[in-house]
Parts: sequence; C-alpha cells; structure tokens
Amino acid sequence: MRRILTTLLLILIALTGGAGTAAAVTPDEVIIEDTAGVLDTNKLVPALESVEFREPTTVAVYTYNGPAGNEDGTVINAEVLRFARDEHPEWLSEDGQKWADGLFIFALDPTGRWTGTYFGEDRKISLDRQEDIREQAGDLFRAAQWTDGTITSVEEAAKLINRPWYLSPGAILIFIVAAIAAAGSVISYVVVRRNRRNKNRKLLTEADASYSSVTRDLDATEVNANSIPDDSSYGSRVLEEYRTFMTRYNKATELNNAAHALSEKDLMKSSSTAVIEEYADAAGELDGLDDVIADTNALLNKAPGWERAWDRQAGPLYEDLDRLDDLLDGKEAVAKGSATAQALLSFRQHTRENLAGASADLAENRMTPEQALDQIRAARSELSDLLKNHADTVISARAKTDSERRLMEKELEKVVEKPLRRGRGDYRPGIVDTAFPAYFYYTVGSFNTGIQQGTHSVEEARTSASSSTGYGSSGGSFSGAGSSGRF
Repeated sequence: MRRILTTLLLILIALTGGAGTAAAVTPDEVIIEDTAGVLDTNKLVPALESVEFREPTTVAVYTYNGPAGNEDGTVINAEVLRFARDEHPEWLSEDGQKWADGLFIFALDPTGRWTGTYFGEDRKISLDRQEDIREQAGDLFRAAQWTDGTITSVEEAAKLINRPWYLSPGAILIFIVAAIAAAGSVISYVVVRRNRRNKNRKLLTEADASYSSVTRDLDATEVNANSIPDDSSYGSRVLEEYRTFMTRYNKATELNNAAHALSEKDLMKSSSTAVIEEYADAAGELDGLDDVIADTNALLNKAPGWERAWDRQAGPLYEDLDRLDDLLDGKEAVAKGSATAQALLSFRQHTRENLAGASADLAENRMTPEQALDQIRAARSELSDLLKNHADTVISARAKTDSERRLMEKELEKVVEKPLRRGRGDYRPGIVDTAFPAYFYYTVGSFNTGIQQGTHSVEEARTSASSSTGYGSSGGSFSGAGSSGRF
C-alpha cells in the first residue's frame, strides 16, 4: 500500500509540474441590473465584490421577467444581447460581434425559469462547464432563493474561469485512471469482496432465522392447516398453498445445506450471493406462509387468539390510512384541496369507522370472518382506485409538459407495480394476499415513493436539459460565448 501511495504522489507531482497557484483577485467591477426586482442588493453586492477570480474580471448580473412557460433558451440569450446593445454597449467587443474581454455576465429569468451565463473571449469556458455553473445553484433557484442562487453561480464561475490545466477534469481524470490502475487490485479485494462477504453473512443470518422458525413450527403448522375449514373461500385458497408446503420446505433444506457449505472464501464470490438469496427467499416465504396458516385457522374458527390474527390482517390497511396524513396534510403535500384529495380524506374516515365496526361485529358474531376479510379486500381496492385518481391530480400539478407527465407516470408505475417480495424485507403476507396472490393494489407507501421518484426524475431532466447557445433572429451574426438552461 505504501508503494501505491508513493506512486500516486509522484503521478500528482508530475501532473502539476510544481506549478504555483494562480493569483486570486476580486472583480474589477460589479454591475447589477435587477429589472425583475428579485435581488437583495444589500446582500448581493458585498458578496460578489468579495468573490475571488484568477484574473481581473467585470461581473454583470441582469434579471428580467420573461414569458412564463417559455421552452426556448434563445429567448433569454436574445434578451441579454438586446439589453447590452441598448443599455451597456461596453459589454460588447469593439466590432459588436462578441462579448467584451474580461467580462462575465450572469442572467436570470425567474418567471420563465431560465438562467444564462456569458463570457468575454478571454474568459470563456466549455459548454459543459457553463452547465456546471447553472446546476450548482439549481436547487436554490427552484426554491426561489434568487439572491443566494446568484451568489452561488458567480462563485462557481470564478472557480472555472481561467482554471489552470492541472486542475481541469481532464488532468484529474488522468490521475484517477492512474490511481485505479495502481490500486485496482487492492480496492477490489479489500472493498468489493469484503462488502460482498458481509452482505452474504447478514443475509445468511436472516435466512437461518426464518428457516429455524419454520422448522420449529412444523408440527403446529400441520395442526393449524388440518383445522382450516375447506369450505371457506379464504380457507380453501390458503390450503392450496399449504399442499406444496413440505415440498417447498424440503427445497429450502437443500438450499440451507448448500449455503452452509460455502467457505469464508466462497462468501466473497458473486455466485454465492445467488445461492444465499435463493435460500433467503425460500425460507422467508415459508416463514410468512406458516404465520398465515396459523392466522387463518385462528380467525376462521374464532379460536383463542383470533383477535390478534384479525389485528394482523387489518394492521397494514390501518397503516395506509395513517400514511394518508402525510400524503394529504404534510408540508410536501400537493393538491391538498383537490377533489381527489377530498375523496381520500372521506375514504380514510369511513374506512377507519368500518374497520372498528368489523372488530366489534366479529366479537359479537354479527359478522363472519369471511365477511370481515372481504371488507379489507374491498377497502384496498377502493383505496387503490382513489390513489390512481389522485396520482393524475398530483402529476398534472407538478408536470409542466406532456413529456414530464409521461416521465412521472412511468416512474410511478415502476414502483407501484413492482411485485412485493414475500421472502425478505418488511413485507409480511396476510390471509387476503395469500388467498389471492395475483391481487394487485396500490399502497400509500408505494404511491409516495413513486411520486417522489417521478418528481426527482423530472427535476433532473429539467436541470440536464441541453444548453441553448443561439441568440435568435435578432442576434444577427453575433457569436459571443454563452448559453442558457432551465431550472
């Protein structure tokens, strides 16, 4: 390892060539043209005056309110050029075809949600680096923190303008490649293989716990299964699952033996992960199924402990109802007062009442266990339909274009339609899930995750949208360095 570090240090010295750091100078001049009226100049001007560039630079900030919903980046570019020609001809080169030397312009359109960066020929940087400047403050601008976003953008520009070659991504990439080549084998062995071994050990421990529980309860599971009434719509379907129980248990035993035959060295191999995962899934499914068999017997026969069995069936639905509070009333809630939100609120209230009534009716024999389970199944179906409707409302509120809407819908579908893994994780199947394994429904948790991922994907797409470099038809032959992008 010492030899590797020594090699890396020599590579770094070779890359920098012993070059000294560039001089740090504050701007020659700071010009603020806040025609949009969104900046706090008392905070902005002192902050920009203290930013350190590598070369004397004039910093100009221009804001204006462009057209809302504008999708064309040339609009802000053309506006900055127009403003410079009309109000600040000194921002242009002598021939009027480029930006003046020593100049950096930052432009902001808070209404159209665009920012632009423009450079004199001796200060220009690549389009990728221009996009880096805009991305650095993207979250601030999306939160309408216009002054802080502007300061952050200028600070990022100062880091990138006239940056020495040895601090460029290309030089750093050369160093990284060399570092990987020198230390690759060590990283692979110490990090990757160690992590895989630890992951496999943890998963094996979890699988053993499930397998041991199933083994310990084998006799009880058989007794419970033999007591389930086969004339019940739920009981008959659960019994269908039990008929393959011992076959699946024997398979899990084989997987248990195979997993425990792996040596410490084997645990570092990816092929071992597949074996252990298969064992964990098999053991976990059986562990969930024997619990369902026990609950089915207790609930359908109203045997001792049936109340706890019922609570386990109703529990996930209660949890979904509780999660609706954050979905509809939390600080991140969208479309709170919409018709679809009101429908969910109404559903939450009457479903809580229905579940409480079902518990009482079961206790007083006014409702059969099958009817109570039917009620859970029907409530889940209704909740799923209501969440689908509310998803349309939320997506319509957050998406600005048809492409953003399709992106959010796709992300939501990927999450909510992902099959629940019965073997591992927090998910534990109930009687309804086991009796109707193909039964699909939305959960509030999956809905929230899908909306969050969809929103994140849309924000990323907005941030990474291609830069616009043109100056429109009014720009004529102007070819100054610069570009704009959405936030």
